[in-house]
Amino acid sequence: MNKTIRYVLISAAAAAVSQAAPFLAVGDGAELFATGVLGVRADDNVLLASGQRGSPEKDDIIFDVVPGLELDFGKNAQWQGSVTVQETFNRYLDNKDLDADLFSGDLVTKYDDGKAKANFNVGYHALNQNTADVRGTVDGRLVRRDITSAAASGEVVISEIASVGAGLTYSHENYHPINYVDSDTTTLPINFYYKWTPKLDLSAGFQYRNYQVQNRGDLRALNPTVDPRAIGPNSQDYFYNIGARGEFTPKLTGKVAVGYTQRKTSYFPNRDLLGVDSSLAFEVSPKTTLQAGLSNDFGTSPQGEQQKNLTANLLASTKLTEQWSANAGISYRGISYGSTATRGGRNDDYWEGTLGAAYVLNANIRLVGAYVYRTYKSDLASSEFDNNVFSIAANLRY
Repeated sequence: MNKTIRYVLISAAAAAVSQAAPFLAVGDGAELFATGVLGVRADDNVLLASGQRGSPEKDDIIFDVVPGLELDFGKNAQWQGSVTVQETFNRYLDNKDLDADLFSGDLVTKYDDGKAKANFNVGYHALNQNTADVRGTVDGRLVRRDITSAAASGEVVISEIASVGAGLTYSHENYHPINYVDSDTTTLPINFYYKWTPKLDLSAGFQYRNYQVQNRGDLRALNPTVDPRAIGPNSQDYFYNIGARGEFTPKLTGKVAVGYTQRKTSYFPNRDLLGVDSSLAFEVSPKTTLQAGLSNDFGTSPQGEQQKNLTANLLASTKLTEQWSANAGISYRGISYGSTATRGGRNDDYWEGTLGAAYVLNANIRLVGAYVYRTYKSDLASSEFDNNVFSIAANLRY
């Protein structure tokens, strides 16, 4: 399923039917729900192709059926969480070779006793979709990959005005086409918080990220003349930052972190940039909210190329009536490719706009509709694309 559409549908379903009664109670404080999505999409560029020779565009109508189960446990307890499993069936009206059956599962838990907080998540997601970074346009395929992730974080109050938080995140990406690299990413953030006001904390933090390539040999086979150290190099990132979190004004909340980021690799010279990680929400009115995010960070493409990514996004959401809600958003990603053995330095621009609406039919059913426009501009004409997607779906939770 298209990534943006998937996020819209899942988040809309969860928000719409949070009061639905479970179809089965499992002991004290545990409830089992049946979930599902029935949707249809009209996509004018399924492969996100440039339309040039060797990169033809394909349009199609796609039907999405996503049955699932959700187990919620620990209701009203210090430790609580949920287990969700889904099987996604994508069926293409014309391009039958793109049909896919995809499994996903997540365990999400949290603990809070007032003095200590902890979170633990484990997930597995099978994906069969193209993105701005991965596009199987040469052989006419969608890019299939499996993502396994785990994350743990906690925060401990050490005095009335101070607390310390730390976390550990691991992600493994397994690509089935050989022209992409499998990778392991481990991230370790540590933050110290000082209570500046009752509702606002100042922070000082450090984040370490380790990126390891698993199948560099496959890319080496595709281009044997290139020094193997330059193909998908391993990297370590160090982000030293200061910031704040909480309530900046009665209507503005969120977090901001700004600092210095350095990347070290096994082949290229060290690189650095002004690191930014922020997300804010502004209450325009009791029914309307603006959410904004800004990030400036290093990245590594699935082809093993070094990147600098500047991303910004803005989303407006409003509740029109008790049944109707609407949203509109825009996001930008500026991608700077450093000069490598396989690609000269260049800058690409990726824009994405969304419009959506939702109608709550009852406590169990929510109807959603969305339009997504994407455009990718590059010095390489073969990398450019435009894409329009219209979708409607019914989200179910019983």
